[in-house]
Amino acid sequence: MEKETLRKELWGLLGDLPERGKVSSRLIKTEENERFVTERLMLELNGIESVPAIFVKPHGDGKFPVVLFFHAHGGAYSVGKSELLRRADWNENEPYGEFLTKMGYAALCIDMWGFGERRGLSEKEIYKQMAFYGQVMWGMMCFDAVRAIDYLETRGDVCLDNLTTIGSSMGGFMSQWAAALDERIKRCVCIAALADFDELIAKNQIGRHGIYLTIPSFLKNFSTPKMLSLIAPRKLLLLTGKYDTLSPVSAFERVRREVEAEYLRCGAPENFELKVFGSGHYESAQMRSEVKKLLEEDVI
Repeated sequence: MEKETLRKELWGLLGDLPERGKVSSRLIKTEENERFVTERLMLELNGIESVPAIFVKPHGDGKFPVVLFFHAHGGAYSVGKSELLRRADWNENEPYGEFLTKMGYAALCIDMWGFGERRGLSEKEIYKQMAFYGQVMWGMMCFDAVRAIDYLETRGDVCLDNLTTIGSSMGGFMSQWAAALDERIKRCVCIAALADFDELIAKNQIGRHGIYLTIPSFLKNFSTPKMLSLIAPRKLLLLTGKYDTLSPVSAFERVRREVEAEYLRCGAPENFELKVFGSGHYESAQMRSEVKKLLEEDVI
């Protein structure tokens, strides 16, 4: 089956989604330090509620390569997009805002439903409320993520030629799903988020993941490797830990085998890497070094 047909099928699992109208933005304030510039924004992406966002870029003019950064979950609903600017419990490395701008990149991070400035209703309440109207929470989150790319296209200070998505845990899931759904993403980095749903169910571990990631009918015709294969032949870097209890190690070889086969079929085996480290559910220093290596390939 052609990738575009599969991509439409994947979108079809994500519930009733808003109309894809024109995006708009409002600058709340600009902050500067000796390292980079920070913009705090309100984005209109979905026609339902405004989406708070943080955009960072190095000092100076020109078009910067850009990363769409997705924040994690961690039960820390108050963190959201601010993970871009501050160290989180699941990450002992420097915050990505500082890390990326130091490398010459700009970055955008939005608050997902129920996080940061969008918190109020609980995750369970949002999921249930959306379900009554035929919506899927993960689908609404994916919609905002893809619309964030539409917003980036309106900016004159970024270059999307090698648009990269990066995230850990929930952010890692969003990084891979956004790349599977939207070919404008050229490189995908997924950290501590290699969850094979079939294997999680087989191991009675599906309850370890939040309800946000419950996608009705997904396993009828899809699987995690099949979804990841939609990213081929674009760059896909999966970084995971063998002691990560949210990513069963028993699924690693299946994912590697099936996704690798698709990259071989596409003639781009060098664009897929699955690296396993002796760590748990967090981004280790070794993982960050792999991210740095990838980003160094195309710094403008």
